[in-house]
Amino acid sequence: MATLNNLGADRGVEADPGVRGKPGEELGMKKLKIDADDPQHPSMQQHTPGSPQQARARGSRISFPVIHIDRLRAAKALVAKAVKEKKVFSVHGPYPVIRAALRARGWVERRLPRHSTWGHRHGDHEAEVTEETDSSNDDDRGQDGDKEDNDDDMYNLMSRLVQNEMTYFYWTTKRDTVDYLSLQKDQMTNHYAKAGSFTTKVGLCMSLRNLQWFDSTDPDTFFPRCYRLGAEDEKQAFIDDFRRTACTSLLRYVVERAGGQVENDRTGEISHVKQPQGLDKRHKPHARHRTGVGLIETALRVCQEYLNSLEHCDIDISLETPPTLSEQQWTNFLHSYYLVIHDGVILEGCTEYAERCQSMLDRMRKVCSQLETDGINNIWIIKPGAKSRGRGIVCMNRLDEILGLVDSDPGLIKDSKWVVQKYVERPLLIHGTKFDLRQWFLVTDWNPLTVWFYRECYLRFSTQLYSTHRLDSSVHLCNNSIQKYFQPSAGRDPSLPAESMWSCAEFRSWLSASGRGGLWEEVVLPGMRRAVIQTLLTAQDSVEPRKASFELYGADFLLGCDLKPWLLEVNVSPTMACSTAVTARLCPAVQEDTLRVVLDRRYDRNTDTGGFQLIYKQVTTDT
Repeated sequence: MATLNNLGADRGVEADPGVRGKPGEELGMKKLKIDADDPQHPSMQQHTPGSPQQARARGSRISFPVIHIDRLRAAKALVAKAVKEKKVFSVHGPYPVIRAALRARGWVERRLPRHSTWGHRHGDHEAEVTEETDSSNDDDRGQDGDKEDNDDDMYNLMSRLVQNEMTYFYWTTKRDTVDYLSLQKDQMTNHYAKAGSFTTKVGLCMSLRNLQWFDSTDPDTFFPRCYRLGAEDEKQAFIDDFRRTACTSLLRYVVERAGGQVENDRTGEISHVKQPQGLDKRHKPHARHRTGVGLIETALRVCQEYLNSLEHCDIDISLETPPTLSEQQWTNFLHSYYLVIHDGVILEGCTEYAERCQSMLDRMRKVCSQLETDGINNIWIIKPGAKSRGRGIVCMNRLDEILGLVDSDPGLIKDSKWVVQKYVERPLLIHGTKFDLRQWFLVTDWNPLTVWFYRECYLRFSTQLYSTHRLDSSVHLCNNSIQKYFQPSAGRDPSLPAESMWSCAEFRSWLSASGRGGLWEEVVLPGMRRAVIQTLLTAQDSVEPRKASFELYGADFLLGCDLKPWLLEVNVSPTMACSTAVTARLCPAVQEDTLRVVLDRRYDRNTDTGGFQLIYKQVTTDT
């Protein structure tokens, strides 16, 4: 450790097993040796103005800062200790909390070269990089925020002293910043390879279909049904689902209208009003659908044949038997359905058919676990798989428009990147406003699967009042990266937070005030934990179970009216930006607690893990 490399110069980096370099890029510079114990060394002397030494320094490409010998000796001693204990770390991205927490533990940072994220150069891994870049990464600072913090000279000096040392702990925003193929077993990193099986929109959609092989739980009980529109068989399955949902929605409309109940435009809840659901200033309240009876009969018939198919009552039906409705009949049915539901045309015959419709809904509810959240507007949310933070996501309620949007992008169709998912039309609302929850969890091992769940989460509110008649992203997408561009609507309840965020403690207080305080522990928390564990189980065979890796994820949940949680997506590199008072408290805490789990527990299994609780550790069996 008697050598200080490139002090005061542009930093070059010796080749490190964990960091990729651009082909042809020169890594490393000519070494300049400085004997810290020799105060007569020219570089350690201060130069007087106008001296020959200063003149030579001005003409040189390399200039040296004034370094006190005591500071240099202290830095060398700290670095020597860190290297001996293998406490050299690298951070890619603006993570001041991680840097400070590691330094407090005696770690020294080895700066990564800028723009150190390049693709694999190993043939069969190229597709994997593409999959990972489609992951739901909501760290919206990304590369733009990858700036060095203004450390004091001591940290800069120590960083330069370890430029040729091996990094033993990587914390990066993107997984492919580090070349996993060349990592040694004692080098830790905060990502797993091939995690796209549950952190991409397409991956999560596909992965949860295999849950039956790992658990008896039906994924439809916690994950809104989802289809890849780029796959022809799934595209047809979605079309069938849309049509069937239109039928159940129509039956619900009949029941609610006959009972004088319709969905309230502001709150999404059921209230007694005189006008039919879907009525607004563009609608025609005096227009009536003269073939209402035929429309209701068709919906009942479709539902009955669906139940028959589930009960295998159609096993003896000839394969040549025509479908329930022809394509033209479906076109006519949906046209009439849109008139009633979206355009406010009054459907005749509701009173006479209310009992039959209710009976059919009761039967459908037994086999359709999402019937209560489906609502009556048949809204679906379309997500382009290659984007994150809510970008490109739209809500639609007409089949032809959904298919037209997807067909307009042949590239995404070819790669099966478009995902369409049933929108939860009847979520729990707070003061008439929609919200979702961000919940952190940590995986420290995939074999055996080991999962840690953070005890705190936070709520993200929409700035607009909830409505199923407005399909704007400002109403339906609660991502902070979207809502930060909107001002709260005039009718928004003033008791809602100006920053559109609540801590879970504030939410629990609201639940208690409404007489539902016990539901957090009884329904919400267990439901989120089960959804996380079951999701990870389905992905276990896909993710590379590297022992020295770990990963922090951010899961997004939506609560139904009964407080039942619905998993929306799982994000890698969840944002740690202190954008509000809530995240300014929680994000530093979750980073510090992550290090407690992955580092401190290596030396003391009884150490305090902060907000993280171990919720699942897979039982291993001897083979």
